[in-house]
Amino acid sequence: MERFVIIAGPCAIESEEVVLRTAEKVRELQDKFPDVEFVFKSSFDKANRSSIRSFRGHGMEFGLKVLRKVKEEFDLKVTTDIHESWQAEPVAEVADIIQIPAFLCRQTDLLLAAAKTGRAVNVKKGQFMAPWDMANVVEKLKVGGAKEIYLTERGTTFGYNNLVVDFRSLPVMSKFAKVIFDGTHSVQLPGGMGDRSGGQREFAFPLMRAAVAVGCDGIFMETHPNPDEALSDGPNQIPLKDLEGIVEALLEIRRVAVRFRDVTVS
Repeated sequence: MERFVIIAGPCAIESEEVVLRTAEKVRELQDKFPDVEFVFKSSFDKANRSSIRSFRGHGMEFGLKVLRKVKEEFDLKVTTDIHESWQAEPVAEVADIIQIPAFLCRQTDLLLAAAKTGRAVNVKKGQFMAPWDMANVVEKLKVGGAKEIYLTERGTTFGYNNLVVDFRSLPVMSKFAKVIFDGTHSVQLPGGMGDRSGGQREFAFPLMRAAVAVGCDGIFMETHPNPDEALSDGPNQIPLKDLEGIVEALLEIRRVAVRFRDVTVS
């Protein structure tokens, strides 16, 4: 059985203090669950915020400096997003996985730049994309030279300011690449608070349980020491104090689910 992947961390790099406090907890979980591959995630720039007044981050130079510190102090793999092709090369010097944001998942030049670095690439499925259309995304990455590819389900636009998850997408996309389920962005309410997004974090854990039962290669969840004070995506982030219990429960579900992964309906 391949190692399950858990990608976790605060949405944005708000401060070195928040990042390192969260990374310390992720490191504790790596030690407690050595059969799981934990990857620390946080963004140096949130370039698609609802409002021009929303917090974006402190920039790539500061962000990569903090992520490098996470690697050095806690010996964790790290991932972060890129929004422009020129960012791929400097980000690849620090990040083990380059993440492509959902709204940019079809941007050919961005995908090729990420693939060219030789790093693993994780592409968030656009809220506007059918799961089978992600085959074209994977093809672009392979043409660009990517060897390790992940596709992440994060919900599909359902009317205004709402997302739903069609769990059929997990087995569909697993035909093309390894599949991650994003439990926290799937409960986001895009633009739901007018000048910023809302969220329903109380539904994140139930959806993650379902995804693990359906079958996925990993879980993505944003977590913060105090989500209500987070500068980005607070309404859908998991409180850091709840992270360990959630991970433990998901791994227990997976232990059962993998026993039946070869059962099919003809």
